[in-house]
Amino acid sequence: MQEPRPRVPLAIEDWLSVLILAALSLITLLNVVLRYWTHSSIAWTEEISIFLMMVLALVAGSAAAARNRHIQIDFLAERCGPRGKRWLALASALSVVLMFVLMAWLGGQLAWDEFRFEETSPGLGLPKWIYTIWLPVLSLAIAGRALGVCWRAWRQRP
Repeated sequence: MQEPRPRVPLAIEDWLSVLILAALSLITLLNVVLRYWTHSSIAWTEEISIFLMMVLALVAGSAAAARNRHIQIDFLAERCGPRGKRWLALASALSVVLMFVLMAWLGGQLAWDEFRFEETSPGLGLPKWIYTIWLPVLSLAIAGRALGVCWRAWRQRP
């Protein structure tokens, strides 16, 4: 039986991943070429690259949650009947929701503290909360995608 499709298109995460990976590749290439010519590295490229890698991991995590392609214990799932698989899917999706809601809460507190104490980044001197604010935002996106998986698993009768 085919799994129902999510309402929010998965192309959002797919295209964001492609664009972020392209930007990351160009920034890294720029850093390598300039390091070869000038024998020194550009500080902001490392800062932006780390930020883009974090965003890429969270965006790809959202796509994995929406497609229900996260790490699963197939040993247990394969030995259950349809009803057991449904309950395992619900428990799995709800645990993902819980974890990423908690991550959004704690990431939001971190971003607020960085905003409140006016912390700046070492490379560019930008406010650090500009980078950190994406952790709770994208964590909520992953939690939303996992809620969608949970809803589809709940509606799917064995």
